[in-house]
Amino acid sequence: MSTKTAAHAAKLTADRATEVERITGLRREFTEVVEASAANIADDEHDPEGSTIAYERTQIGALIEQAERHLVEIDAALQRIADGGYGRCEVCGEAIPDERLRARPTARTCMSHAGTALR
Repeated sequence: MSTKTAAHAAKLTADRATEVERITGLRREFTEVVEASAANIADDEHDPEGSTIAYERTQIGALIEQAERHLVEIDAALQRIADGGYGRCEVCGEAIPDERLRARPTARTCMSHAGTALR
C-alpha cells in the first residue's frame, strides 16, 4: 500500500468512526423525539406542536438515512483499499487524481466518469 493510499485509509477510518458516532447520536435524538411525542397524547390535528414534532422526526430520519448511505460508501472505499482497487476509476480503470481522492475519499470514478451509472 502506497503512502498516499495509507493516508486515505487513515482518513476513511476516522471518517467512519465519526459517521458511526453521528448515526448513534441521531438515532438517540430520534428516539427522544418519538418518546416525547408519545408522552403527549394530544389530538395531533389540533395540537400546535404536532407539525413541529412530525417535521423533527422526518428531518432526523433523513439525516440518519444520509449518514447510513455515507457509511456504506466509506466501507466500500475501505474494501477497495483492502482489495487493491482503491484509486482506480471503476469505469475506465485509469487512476483517480489524488486531488479528487483528497476532496472525496470515497470516489469510485475519475472526473470524466463522475455521475455515470455506478449507483
